[in-house]
Amino acid sequence: MERRLSAIVAADVVGYSALMEKDEAATFERLRTRRTELFEPEIARHHGRVFKLMGDGLLAEFGSVIDAVECAVSLQRGMTERNAAVPKEERFDVRIGINTGEVIVDGEDRYGEGVNVAARLEQLALPAGICVSGKVAKEVEKKLAFGFDFAGRQKVKNVEEPIEVYHVRIDAQPRRRFLRKPRSGRLWRPLGVAATIMAALAAVWMALYGPLTTSSPGVSSTIPSVAVLPFKDLSADKSLGYLGEGVANDVIAILSRFSDIAVVSRTSSFAYQGKEGDIREIGEELGVGYVVEGSVRKEGDRVRIVAQLVNANTGDHVWADRFDKAGTDPWALQDELTGKIVGAMTGEFGAIRKADYSQAWGKDSTNLAEYDYYLRAESQLNLYTKEGLERSGEISRQGLKVFPGSSLLTVELGWSHWLKVGLLYSSDPQKDLQEAERLVTQVLADKNLSPQVTRLANWLNAWLLTLKRDHDGAIAAMNKAIAAAPYNAFTLTDAGSIFLQAGQPEKALELTDTAAARDPGLSWFFNYVRGFIYIVLGKNEEAVEVLKTTEFADAPLQLAIAYMRLGRDAEAQAAVAKMLKSAPTATIQSWRQAWNFRDNAILDQASADLARAGLPSQ
Repeated sequence: MERRLSAIVAADVVGYSALMEKDEAATFERLRTRRTELFEPEIARHHGRVFKLMGDGLLAEFGSVIDAVECAVSLQRGMTERNAAVPKEERFDVRIGINTGEVIVDGEDRYGEGVNVAARLEQLALPAGICVSGKVAKEVEKKLAFGFDFAGRQKVKNVEEPIEVYHVRIDAQPRRRFLRKPRSGRLWRPLGVAATIMAALAAVWMALYGPLTTSSPGVSSTIPSVAVLPFKDLSADKSLGYLGEGVANDVIAILSRFSDIAVVSRTSSFAYQGKEGDIREIGEELGVGYVVEGSVRKEGDRVRIVAQLVNANTGDHVWADRFDKAGTDPWALQDELTGKIVGAMTGEFGAIRKADYSQAWGKDSTNLAEYDYYLRAESQLNLYTKEGLERSGEISRQGLKVFPGSSLLTVELGWSHWLKVGLLYSSDPQKDLQEAERLVTQVLADKNLSPQVTRLANWLNAWLLTLKRDHDGAIAAMNKAIAAAPYNAFTLTDAGSIFLQAGQPEKALELTDTAAARDPGLSWFFNYVRGFIYIVLGKNEEAVEVLKTTEFADAPLQLAIAYMRLGRDAEAQAAVAKMLKSAPTATIQSWRQAWNFRDNAILDQASADLARAGLPSQ
């Protein structure tokens, strides 16, 4: 028996069965043409060999991993060009998986784990995408002009150990980003300490260097590029992790408002939490010229924050300072310093009116203790578990006893009530929804809200208005949230759900596509939202492909709906059973209380599908 190391490429057509049902002869001919005119010549040109054809798919062997990846990218680019030249109904989307490993040679065929993993990776790839193993990514990352986004370690069928999974950014320059599922997508917090740190950074930066630039790969030399790492917890009992994340999050949030500032998302930079490493390596991996890092320590009513700015190209410390904060208003923003930091980052302070930033970020009267309650509640809420939501609500209520007028804690409590309903954990959905509405109404009645709270409240209100069938009001509220952070990928994705229920699925898909392009690390979330969009559009094959990659919220139920419509009843029943393990009280009735489409028929049909798949009615 001969064994050898090879790179294996697995490819198949997305939604092939549905295409065959519509027009079997024409679909087969288009597939044959793609194989003979594109796939077979490209594979041969890259020194590969097709060793198995499987209806709509194929397996190919390459002696070089570099050849395999370059071939896959050429194939996807070729498919894009050909799809652009034909009517929409005649287009194919292909997904590709690549692995390198030992294979068993049996005549013209190849077997073994090297082949098996490639096939599993192909199933994890997005339509028109390429998914590779960690071994492939590490082998070629510094040899080819393609970026790789880490999608975590995933367990796949017939492979004992979880494998590292990466998605190839075909059109990006080489800038590897290590990604992890974020604890939170709601990135707006009171920005006081962060603004102070950022302002100090800007002042030193402008004085010593002028406008910040970078020569890192993949980032324009005229646009500032910065990564903000979570601040280390130096407290004796290691209880301030939430505060270190909060400070870093604030810096990221204010920078992510602007299209002319390249700030790495928390999804990527927070992957380095708790890890020691050379800043130069981190800068290279994240594709930035500068890194902000620091630490937090709390003693009594005082917080000490140490921050430093490091040149990621040289490893030199550009600036460092210490901030001791206490008193009744330690988080207040200062307009002048906020303007300086933004001006330093863009190099065009004269073109940006300071009033714009004053209006955008405002001043916050939140004091240290109130902010502490909020961050602790937020850290629990972002676990997205029943216990976490309960604990988040308890912390918010404790804070409101001390600060009864806190709009920040009030809206946070409202979010915990809504998420219990949205994630199907609530034992009394109607009561939780009524309480969330009461709280958000109370907050929005205040005409002196900080902009941060105004944004959080409008975002929550968009969901509550949707459930009340005021879809036009919901879109107006969601647009206010988007306007506050127009480049925030999580906000754009969540807006997709609001627009979908309002009867605008194409707009919803546009929002999720925009979010996906900005931050591939949110694939677990935008694939969740895309799933329901595809179902509504009748693209059930595509819905299955994206929903299989996420288990967020009611994704298993949406997957069950898509399976039922494809006649895959057993898989639909398994998906419902999976949902009931994580949310035992989930029923059709409770699920319908988390969604409300302008077209009632959408939920009626979906409910019937779920009933046939075994979800209890009530």
